[in-house]
Amino acid sequence: MKIDASTVVVITGASSGIGAECAVACAQKGASVVLVARRESQLRAVAQRVLDAGGSPMVIVADVSREDDCYRVIDAVATTHGHIDVLINNAGRGNHASVEDTPTAQWRSMFNVNVDSVFWLTSRALPLMKKADRGHIIAISSVAGRYGHPFNAAYVAAKHAVVGFIAALRTELVGTNVHATTICPAGVVTEWADATEGGSIGALYAKAIPRSRMISRERGLGIAPLSKMMSATDCASIIIDAIERGRTDDVFTHAGTKEIAVQAVEDRCTQEDRFESLWLAMREAYDAQGTTD
Repeated sequence: MKIDASTVVVITGASSGIGAECAVACAQKGASVVLVARRESQLRAVAQRVLDAGGSPMVIVADVSREDDCYRVIDAVATTHGHIDVLINNAGRGNHASVEDTPTAQWRSMFNVNVDSVFWLTSRALPLMKKADRGHIIAISSVAGRYGHPFNAAYVAAKHAVVGFIAALRTELVGTNVHATTICPAGVVTEWADATEGGSIGALYAKAIPRSRMISRERGLGIAPLSKMMSATDCASIIIDAIERGRTDDVFTHAGTKEIAVQAVEDRCTQEDRFESLWLAMREAYDAQGTTD
């Protein structure tokens, strides 16, 4: 699907990061871009960027962790534009807690914003796309949706659920002109890592990564194969590319991460062993954090 002036793109979590950069990238192609998030002032700023880039912005303030807000978003777009060509389910949030420290409310919050929103928005948008015989559902999962990471199990579980949901949806869309794609980024330079529920998981990684290298030397372990951080602009470019390709495989934005995901399926023990120094360092950092709280 070529994105152009006739294209209507709905983006959740559009107030910053990957969502905002996807909005600008679509605007540069002349698209009508519907910006959805909770923070109105930030949405208005992104809307101006969309306008400056040549697109037509529409702002909808909504909390996609709420079912009625999700339905309201899709219904508003249908009323205004009559169709939806692309739905980018980008809204998401992480958590920072060991399994035993994760409150039930936090667990449910992770599924509300990361999984339930994708279901609610997609199920409401699909009839419009099927009627038009055209459309693309994008779900931003994560490499955490393909293999485990410590101290954010609720988020990891939610992102695995997103992968499964889109995989099932694809089987229902076989033979149609409506497509569904999962995007699996690794580290992207956004506010995400510091906005996690339960505290900043970015701060935990910042302490654990250098310590993991010391553990590797001390114990004769390999260095954990971490990906380089990517800008939100570069990540958005990969996502837009996938949309325009149409039917495509799951998209791993960072080099080497698909291979790690495949290894996790074929030999999870070996995959875990490759990251052992980092997981040990994260445990140290997490436990030390508990003693200073």
